[in-house]
Amino acid sequence: MIDKSSGIPIYIQIQSEIKQKIEDGTWQVGKAIPAERQLAEMFHVSRMTVRQAIQGLVDDTILQRRVGAGTFIAEKKMTEHLEAVTSFTNLMIHEGKVPSSRIVSYGIRPASTQEREALQLPENSNVMRIERIRYGDKIPILFEIVVVPENIASLLTKEDIMESLYEAILSKLGQNIGEAEQIMEAALISEKVAPYLDVKMGSPVMKLRQITFLQDGRPFEFTRSQYVGNRFQFVARVKQ
Repeated sequence: MIDKSSGIPIYIQIQSEIKQKIEDGTWQVGKAIPAERQLAEMFHVSRMTVRQAIQGLVDDTILQRRVGAGTFIAEKKMTEHLEAVTSFTNLMIHEGKVPSSRIVSYGIRPASTQEREALQLPENSNVMRIERIRYGDKIPILFEIVVVPENIASLLTKEDIMESLYEAILSKLGQNIGEAEQIMEAALISEKVAPYLDVKMGSPVMKLRQITFLQDGRPFEFTRSQYVGNRFQFVARVKQ
């Protein structure tokens, strides 16, 4: 209930009311909230005040505006903590999501200069290059290009590629996953990838390049990923 006599700004009270409706399930994730005019009537305030409240919740990624469609309750972003190397499969399970993948392409081909350097391979080496879309509860989260040295790729089946590559490495090489080197940058989604992730051209993504090492120090995977900006977030803990 809005109390105009309290010292709390009205737009903040409206935000609290909206959050409460989301938390108690009155308004459900992925559904549209009432239009500004309806909210103004509901709370007995001006549309300008409602607009200010909504914009604050959009900025906090609680709500999401969709051009021509209205304002919707945003899906909770999935979170990866950059403290340990974690497979996408285990990350989705931890988030309470069902992981799945769709292979766009895969095959053996000559390694590029960038791939040879990342994986510390000699000239004229071959690699397996995998393009795949990763899903959480059937919602596309990321598109990735995974490159693995041929000698390791020869041990993998298509089922390994479809499921958890890390689990396959552990079982078939008898090696634990060691460290990973990651480089992240904000970007706009490419024309090729946008349809795979079901977003519009020009949508923001987080690009991640990762080199993953076995416990014995050998690099075994070079990955370039594009994460949908409004479906995923990274959290890092740093120390002095």
